[in-house]
Amino acid sequence: MGEARELLYQKEWRVIDQSVTGLHLDPLQSFGMDDTLCASVGTLGAPATARAWVHQNTIVLGIQDTRLPFLADGLAYLKEQNYHTIVRNSGGLAVVLDEGVLNLSLIFPEKEKGIDINRGYEAMFLLIKEMFADFNVSIEAREIVGSYCPGSYDLSIHGKKFAGISQRRIRNGVAVQIYLCISDSGSKRAEIIQNFYSLSKGQEETKFKYPEINPSVMESLAGLLGVDLTIQDVMLRFLQVLKKRSDSFYMGQLTEEEWPLFEEYYQRIVERNEKTFGSL
Repeated sequence: MGEARELLYQKEWRVIDQSVTGLHLDPLQSFGMDDTLCASVGTLGAPATARAWVHQNTIVLGIQDTRLPFLADGLAYLKEQNYHTIVRNSGGLAVVLDEGVLNLSLIFPEKEKGIDINRGYEAMFLLIKEMFADFNVSIEAREIVGSYCPGSYDLSIHGKKFAGISQRRIRNGVAVQIYLCISDSGSKRAEIIQNFYSLSKGQEETKFKYPEINPSVMESLAGLLGVDLTIQDVMLRFLQVLKKRSDSFYMGQLTEEEWPLFEEYYQRIVERNEKTFGSL
């Protein structure tokens, strides 16, 4: 954990808080924003940046999900359930965003030494453990079979997953991203993805092995900790930990130099989505 602790400490942390404003934004903007910050932190000398974001009912598909044989049937079901669907420009599989899910991104510059993939994951894992250190629970990082978008850095308590971590690298910038199911039912979110895969895959054999979802292995943090928990409660914990991890900590936005980059990256992901969904 030593290297992860070192990575989490930055002389300067800029924080972009979209935990409230994100509810009124196109979720594609979030993926364009993280790509922008990767490029800016990696090449323009922008400071290490932490971003928080929340969106209304959205299912974020991975690229592999768009290859499901009966994808149109799955998308029709999601629409019936009042979910907007987008595809992100990176790996991983389908996840759920809604008003009870907080997404956090840590964007680091990849300096001379480089940041190996596990070091990025460990830094985020350490951050989450520190945020909830006052609870007498053990948070584990290991794959939870039966969860949606499973990976080796699924975060769980008592074997029930409440978060998943991913990474994205662009132009010497590294974005480590996590979704945290804060409130409401984690298993109900998993049921939505379970039904989506059932309809989108049908009885067809596929080269890629899609997860077999077991809703009982997923839960929200509020359910696991046995307390009422809001997005803003968790935001306060997040900011308190980051503040301890820097000499300079401030709330910010994109700079004038970053806005043109954002337009470019946002347009790219919009075009990818138009291409993907326009062919259905």
